[in-house]
Amino acid sequence: MKDVIIIGAGVTGTSLAYNLSKYKGDFLVVDKNSDVCEGTSKANSAICHGGYDAEPGTLKAKMNVLGNHMMREMADELHFPYKEIGTLVLCHDEKDFPNLQKLYDQGIENGVSGMEIIYHDEILKMEPKVEKNIYAALYSKNAGIVDPFLMNIAYAEGSNLNGVEYKLDTEIKDIIIEDDHYKLITADGEELETKAVVNAAGLFSDQIHDLVFNDHKFNIKARRGEYMLLDKATNGFVNHVLFNLPTEKGKGILVSPTCDGNTIIGPTADFVDDKSDLVTTRKALEEVVEKVEDTVENVPVRQVITSFSGNRAHEVGGDFVLEESRKGFFDCIGIESPGLTSAPAIGKYMADMVAESMQLEENTEFKPGRNPIPKTCEMTAEEHNELIKKNPKYGKIICRCERVTEGEILDAIHAPVGARTVDGIKRRVRATAGRCQGGFCLPSIIEILSRELGIDEKDVTKKGKDSFYIEKRVK
Repeated sequence: MKDVIIIGAGVTGTSLAYNLSKYKGDFLVVDKNSDVCEGTSKANSAICHGGYDAEPGTLKAKMNVLGNHMMREMADELHFPYKEIGTLVLCHDEKDFPNLQKLYDQGIENGVSGMEIIYHDEILKMEPKVEKNIYAALYSKNAGIVDPFLMNIAYAEGSNLNGVEYKLDTEIKDIIIEDDHYKLITADGEELETKAVVNAAGLFSDQIHDLVFNDHKFNIKARRGEYMLLDKATNGFVNHVLFNLPTEKGKGILVSPTCDGNTIIGPTADFVDDKSDLVTTRKALEEVVEKVEDTVENVPVRQVITSFSGNRAHEVGGDFVLEESRKGFFDCIGIESPGLTSAPAIGKYMADMVAESMQLEENTEFKPGRNPIPKTCEMTAEEHNELIKKNPKYGKIICRCERVTEGEILDAIHAPVGARTVDGIKRRVRATAGRCQGGFCLPSIIEILSRELGIDEKDVTKKGKDSFYIEKRVK
């Protein structure tokens, strides 16, 4: 019997697992997908928010500010990319300035530091592409951007190195309350017994909650956001994360650099009935192209290399739900934006709550951190040559767009909670993430996955289950 089973391997669940591994116990993370970081954690704006946007007094505000303060420490400890580039909330018209001031005052109430209101000339010095009639902006210098994939994966690897087990492709269909424990029934009919359950199931956390409670206390609505990702040739187009001040016309479209040198624009915000539907639509993407011109001028949308969508877990109550809902059953519900920023704080908050309730002892053998995969494209020639001497696989380029070597792909596969799919490789080392979107390197990656996992090439998938590339052999 497990001490704790965490349902959900997104950034909330894996952060919680990492923090829980600081205590003694037998812990398991389950997820219905084939890899960690397959839900909202893989499709978002990748922003570490300052904390001025959340309503004062809410858990969103508290966790946002705490998570922002923790982000640098956790990025250094777990070796995931984080850049404190700052955000600008743009006020285009003097008549809207009271709303900008209100946002600043709200940030002060939330305990946000490093904010100031700046005006036309200074804004254009910082961001020359902003439309020339800009009036003012709220500058939050302690905000930034993060790699959401590697953040999620780093937490998973760090927790696994400290003894947390991961069981993927495992969908929980029922939860039975026993006298002193819980019995989780999987879609395959397997029974998993545990003393405690943590519900970190993202979009489906209300449904997991309802397996234990009959009153339907929570209601998650999926809010879809559609994005466009621009080629690395646009690196430097903007220097900060740019938002528009919400007006009667809405919030507008953000423009931001990414940690890897791309530019991201979006998202839209539309409620959808199917929580699993991640299509992109012509209507929404045309909306992104049209509205982005209200943020900055002459966005090079011809440099778009891909588009994607992500569904946010909006709980109708509007705030995060972080509580022990009954003895041994813990809920993390409604973790939408600023959920990524809040994840370090939520993980600690919930792990400490679980540990206190279950009277867990400190794990004195806990070892912080993980061993990151070398990124050869960022190395000097001398550093790369030294790595090739140790393993010639680091000298064979597989993905030309992102300059990813076979050695890095092998590391991704054989890492703790390693990649088992093409998307798993993509999120760990960026192979297939470049300009050609896998047009050249995909066959080689399929061959490597087949060889290393000991499976037929036709059984290699994009993201698990039925996402096969090869239908049959013709010769």
